[in-house]
Amino acid sequence: MDAPDSPAPSESPDSRDSRDSHDGLLAEQLLRLTRRLHRIQRRQLDPIDITPAQFRLLRTVASYDAAPRMADLARRLDVVPRAVTTLVDGLEASGRVRRAPDPDSRRVVRIEITDEGRATLRSLRSARRAAAEEILAPLTADQREVFGELLSALVDGMPERHC
Repeated sequence: MDAPDSPAPSESPDSRDSRDSHDGLLAEQLLRLTRRLHRIQRRQLDPIDITPAQFRLLRTVASYDAAPRMADLARRLDVVPRAVTTLVDGLEASGRVRRAPDPDSRRVVRIEITDEGRATLRSLRSARRAAAEEILAPLTADQREVFGELLSALVDGMPERHC
């Protein structure tokens, strides 16, 4: 049985080196693009005074039809409940969410998005569109379509995430 790193019988060592070099370049380009996206995101979030994790939680709360429980949020975000508590504390202090009692159980707390939270999401979505335009500006419409298909193929090949 061949070792996992051994070339296929029809693959020459030179073609494998070339592929490895190309894959290494692609990985480096993806990392550079990710860093650029993070810089742009930080630049957009700083004036709004929200962290990326708080933004993610706010989007998640808004995605529910009815106010979710803290446990629902922790499960959806794939984090421990204590992490949700900390994020909710920050968002509640800024007026973007509020804790509300569950009508069916005194022990359950639900998280509701406020008007301030909805306004924040609108601002952030607008900022994201502007960031996407900045990143994608060098691409033609056809290239954007192909890029979107390639990204979908990569994302669809990743393990399922709930956010």
